[in-house]
Amino acid sequence: MYKYLDSGVHAEVLDFPGVITSAGDLDEARRLLASALVDMAETSLDAGEALPRPDANATDPEADLEEPIHLILKAASRIEMVPQDAA
Repeated sequence: MYKYLDSGVHAEVLDFPGVITSAGDLDEARRLLASALVDMAETSLDAGEALPRPDANATDPEADLEEPIHLILKAASRIEMVPQDAA
């Protein structure tokens, strides 16, 4: 959701607690919000926490604009390299 303020745009993902940002304009708010969503999702996964379930019905009556934002994460394997002389 996006809310226009005198100082810019407040943005947050309603169904992922803690994903909040603000920016000078809507385009920047969208970019920062997408980045914050990825950061929060990666942090949650690194901590072994489950991601919140998406809720298409989440809404904020005070929002000036609401639109979907999609999170796409790619699985990565973590490989530790051991120096040959230590093996």
